[in-house]
Amino acid sequence: MKVALISFHSFYQPGGVKRHILGLAKEFRKRGVESKIIAPRRKREEYYGKNVILLGTSFPFPFAGAISDLAINFNPLAIEDTLKREKFDVLHFHNFGLPSTLQILASPAASDTLNILTFHANIEGSEFMKRFPLLLGLINKICQWKIDGIIGVAPLCLKYFKDYAGPKIVIPNGIDLEAFNPKVQKIKKYADGKINILFLGRIEKRKGLIYLLKAYKILDDTLPPPLKVRLIVVGEGPLKEDLEKWVKINKLKNVIFEGKMPEEKAASYYKSCDIYCSPAIFGESFGLVLVEAMACQKPVVA
Repeated sequence: MKVALISFHSFYQPGGVKRHILGLAKEFRKRGVESKIIAPRRKREEYYGKNVILLGTSFPFPFAGAISDLAINFNPLAIEDTLKREKFDVLHFHNFGLPSTLQILASPAASDTLNILTFHANIEGSEFMKRFPLLLGLINKICQWKIDGIIGVAPLCLKYFKDYAGPKIVIPNGIDLEAFNPKVQKIKKYADGKINILFLGRIEKRKGLIYLLKAYKILDDTLPPPLKVRLIVVGEGPLKEDLEKWVKINKLKNVIFEGKMPEEKAASYYKSCDIYCSPAIFGESFGLVLVEAMACQKPVVA
């Protein structure tokens, strides 16, 4: 059996869906299941190895308080060539991207494949979906036509497919316990006796970092000596510069913006913190960061 793990999110930036797909591919390899990842290209220089096929183009797109991807295949023949060459038995779509999902499903080379959709998104906060409510009906019709089964990473993900008559199941996100566990090494510069609070994620509206900064200001002003607290912010995003200015204006001490990090270092940041905080205000379905922190035996405030 050969499985295509199809992402409509660019692999150029870190994200939960990307980590989910990479973890699934790793587990498939362990179990002897052949698989390849298909993802859109955002930058010309992207290359992720022979098991990742870059198909189509990704454009950054504001969606539900985050920066998502508008994925388009400008060359339909490339879809046909890829599917014929790889001879996949299963097409496993991760989230539903228009028009790219429809382009792949409509390909004659996808006529005999088993087509599965895993839906990761919570789109309740999306202004776009409020303006175009018929779009969800269209997605349901396409699923009824071409999708053989739907997986939700949380129960709320399946509520958008109440009209879908095929099999539906909730399978929560899993993580790699070889990578995330209490034995991971700490980052030495943060092992200095301060109480470390960690935020790890994209710095965008729905992640709610501003509320954590406001709470940290109260904590920093009221925590009795000799206790000292530090906030470590790991990640990039469109609000980073504004929030760095907010920290300076409010004269907050010990707030460290680490910027973008290699994904393999995430576990070391969890291990280095005393508390992991996820202040997301909407748009979350099942945050991988929560279970990653728990796997490193860290308390989580969310």
